[in-house]
Amino acid sequence: QRVASGGGPVQPGGSLKLSCTASGKRLDYSTIGWFRQAPGKGREGVSCLATDDGDTFYTDSVKGRFAIFLDNAKTTLYLQMSSLQPEDTAAYYCAPCQVLSGQVRPPADFSSWGQGTLVTVSS
Repeated sequence: QRVASGGGPVQPGGSLKLSCTASGKRLDYSTIGWFRQAPGKGREGVSCLATDDGDTFYTDSVKGRFAIFLDNAKTTLYLQMSSLQPEDTAAYYCAPCQVLSGQVRPPADFSSWGQGTLVTVSS
């Protein structure tokens, strides 16, 4: 099971680095990414990484502010977040991903979201 960590309270304009692991096992996915769910809203795809060639995709609202990357051992997925805004407040999850019609989406019928980490951006 994937476990996200690194969330917490942060002021607008601040930074956080999220991590995602699977009990130290390799994250053996061809593509893996980050999703978030704000209070009272549906889940949104944030970023998707192709693990073979390193290609990345970001939803428009986080482009230039967030960076997704995988450690060399492919056991930890990161999301470096900067210039955080209140609208970034959400629970963040890592999961397999795909990019469809310009959006980051989970695989069809996906339900194993694992443990998320809450990011709260507030002054």
